[in-house]
This record gives sequence, C-alpha cells and structure tokens, in this order.
Amino acid sequence: MDTADELEMVAEPQGKPGTSVQPAGFLLELSLDWIVLRASENIHQLLGESHVTLIEEPLGRFVHAQALHDLRNLFSRLSGTTGIGRAYAIRLTDDPDLVDVAFQLKGGRVLLEAVPSAGCFGECFGSVGGLIAGLSNATGQTLLDGGARRMRALTGYDRVTLTCGDHRAASSRGVFAAPATLPNDLPPIVSDAGAERVSLFPADVDETSAEQALMGSPGGSALQALRNQGVKGCLRVPFSVDDVTGEFRCDSRTARNPSFELHAAAELFAQLFAMRLELDNLKNG
Repeated sequence: MDTADELEMVAEPQGKPGTSVQPAGFLLELSLDWIVLRASENIHQLLGESHVTLIEEPLGRFVHAQALHDLRNLFSRLSGTTGIGRAYAIRLTDDPDLVDVAFQLKGGRVLLEAVPSAGCFGECFGSVGGLIAGLSNATGQTLLDGGARRMRALTGYDRVTLTCGDHRAASSRGVFAAPATLPNDLPPIVSDAGAERVSLFPADVDETSAEQALMGSPGGSALQALRNQGVKGCLRVPFSVDDVTGEFRCDSRTARNPSFELHAAAELFAQLFAMRLELDNLKNG
C-alpha cells in the first residue's frame, strides 16, 4: 500500500455518531410502544424484512409473539434504570438460528441490539465468583495487577489494560505493536476493526439513542488507534463504586465474535473488583 492509499484509509469518512453499526450485530431503535423508528440496513438478515418496510410498524408484526412477550416483560423490569437488559438464546422468527439480545432505555427510546447467540449459557458468569475470590488477600498494585490478569482469564483476550485514576496495570499475551490507549469514542464492543460499517435507516434524524449502542461503529480516530496498536477486537468495561472509578480495556489481535453474555460477565467482574478496590482504599486510607 502506497502513501496515498494510507492517507485515503485514514481520511475515510465515518459519519456522525449514531448513524452506523458494526456488521456483526443488528440494531432497532423503538418507541416506548415498540414501534420501529430506525433499523440497521442489515436487519433483513435477522427479521427477513427490509429495513424500509419496518419503519413506523410495530415490532410485533415481525417477531414471534412469545419472544416479544418475554422481551417486553424483561424491559418492564428494566424501566427507570440506566442498565442494560439482556436475553440469551432467543428465537425471534421461524429462522432456526438463535440470537442474544441487549436493550437499553435511552432518551425515551428503546435501543435493541441482537447478535448470533454465543451459546455460553452461564459459563462466563460461573467463573466470576472464583476469580474475585482469588483477590481476597491482594492490596495496592498487586490487587490491580491481579485484576488485569483475571479479566484476561475471564475474557480470553490477548491484552487487558486496567486504569483507575493515576494507577495502571496490564496483563498481556505476547507483545503488541504499541501500548494500549483508550480512545473516548470507542464503543463498548468492537468485533472487527477492519469490517465495513452498516448504516442506520433513516440516516438523517434529529433524535436518536443509537450513539449509545454496544456495537456502534467506531469513529475514524478510534479505528486508526486500534490499527496502530495491532488490535482487531476489543471490549471496554468501565466501573464505578462511590469514589472508585476506572476501566478495563480488553484487546485482541484477531477479530472476535461479539458475545453479550461475555460482556455482561466482564461488567459484573469489574463492579465486584471496584468494590474490592474500595475496601482496599478504606483499609489503607
């Protein structure tokens, strides 16, 4: 690749946040009555209908009644919170393939994302307790180093970098092209930094919650930062308990299939780790 090609790749337009998603997932933006307001242009692969057809129609027209009932019940328990609801191994249509679903309530809208089911069925969550228990006697930098190592064991990523205030710890399998940085516009899950983005329809809307998507398309600067580090896939897992705030960043040299269950387990580990950090601060403060 010559210099002109490299400059063209870096300068490739990425669009505004909330206008595209990664092709490994599907996105629907719904009203509180579950009317489809926006859809990713690959949604036909999930629901068998064009993204144009779905707009201003009730989601119930396109998914099984039982699946819709279960998702709306789960959503009713989530309402009023800032959390993410997840459901695993869901059959939305007559297609035999199962999907994992994540949804959030953002700006008065329901943001629903789906990815092919990873089929972990509790394996990720089952290991969190033991990993945290192994940190019971650790303090200070040893605690931070242990947290990074255990997050890498949980996720299976090649490198985990932990930042907490001015403190930092890392655990890595092999050497990366460059040290880890944390671009502010990186979404929580990046499946493949080299994949083409998928636009949302309609594209030009004044109100949207899609920029909060777990699998939104990374901005150009974030993609370039990943390329510079030799990273294809990553997870961002922030944590916050009282005065303890920080973030785990998990990097992979190869593309990774997205897993909402693994991401949820990583969030649980991060929050329990934050509580362990808080206890350590109180003990040594």
